[in-house]
Amino acid sequence: MPALREFARDQLALAEQKGLRRRLVETERRGPGMVRRAGRDLVSFSCNDYLNLSHHPRVIAAATRTLQHEGAGAGASRLVTGNHPSYIELESLLARMKGTERALVFSSGYAANVGTIPALVGREDLVLIDRLAHACQWDGARLSGATVLRLEHNDVENACELLNTHRQSFGRCLILTETVFSMDGDLGPIDELYDLARRHDAWLMTDDAHGLGLIPPRPADLQMGTLSKAVGVAGGYVCGPSEVIAYLENRARTLMFSTGLPPSCVAAATEALRIMGEDPGLCARPIANARRFTTALGRPPAMSPIVPVVLGEPERAMSASAMLEENGLLAVAIRPPSVPPGTARLRFAFSASLQVDDIDRAAGLLKEHGHA
Repeated sequence: MPALREFARDQLALAEQKGLRRRLVETERRGPGMVRRAGRDLVSFSCNDYLNLSHHPRVIAAATRTLQHEGAGAGASRLVTGNHPSYIELESLLARMKGTERALVFSSGYAANVGTIPALVGREDLVLIDRLAHACQWDGARLSGATVLRLEHNDVENACELLNTHRQSFGRCLILTETVFSMDGDLGPIDELYDLARRHDAWLMTDDAHGLGLIPPRPADLQMGTLSKAVGVAGGYVCGPSEVIAYLENRARTLMFSTGLPPSCVAAATEALRIMGEDPGLCARPIANARRFTTALGRPPAMSPIVPVVLGEPERAMSASAMLEENGLLAVAIRPPSVPPGTARLRFAFSASLQVDDIDRAAGLLKEHGHA
């Protein structure tokens, strides 16, 4: 198919010209906070394994025991034979952490959003979504067929204006936002949006992918998140009222028509949640490390484990990333469309295992090379 080949070649050339072409880089994880690239060991500031639980001996042991007992895969959808016993405790722990009646685990956070949102709203309904919400919230909203209105970032007044103007023209209404925004590290105005939803007969659904275990839960009708970040494994979840979870078991297509998680993943995530509950000091360290970094750069204290260093054009972000890598530090450049045009950046993600010397060195290098 030469036409298809030409199309792909032209699009790749265009992306290259704009400094936006992406390439998969082989990266071996070497333990907490360390990776190996191109034969070099690097301190990683680009991993979302905030508590380094993916390498915790108890988590690995739980996965190994279950792998040997139940095999490598789930075998089918959860509604067929893939609903293995490990799910029971995992979903109970998630519901308890979030202060909800029940939880439902999906194969990924992306699947949780793309399955849940279209199950709740449709063509006669309204979705309000923060303009910086994650791609999977946007995809879920668009797939639903509902009318989708963009909220200015963290702007409660804008949400109020849109609800006052449009709410009465639609049946159901869903407000979508994040508790911790993945590219900026700022927090969503959850309490204010929840109160606003109550006044306008709307539902609030939050994406807590980067907050679980690190940021106290806030009130929402549904709380979605992932098991691939602070939990250190894989999967996604939605927490909420028992009737809603039962409804999603019957209507969320990404649950119904997708093979369940491998039992070993579920067992590992369960053990990771137990550790998080036992060790509040561990859960506090990522934000403490992020605040050491913001202090070194003369910035206000970090609100989450994510700190962006916005550099503008893609070439500058790539250059800064290469400079840090030459010095043994990995901070991957984030470029459009992952972030808006003109805001290419280094996205620093701080884990519990990072050493203060490495944090200070990263800040010092950024200032020395004019990137702070």
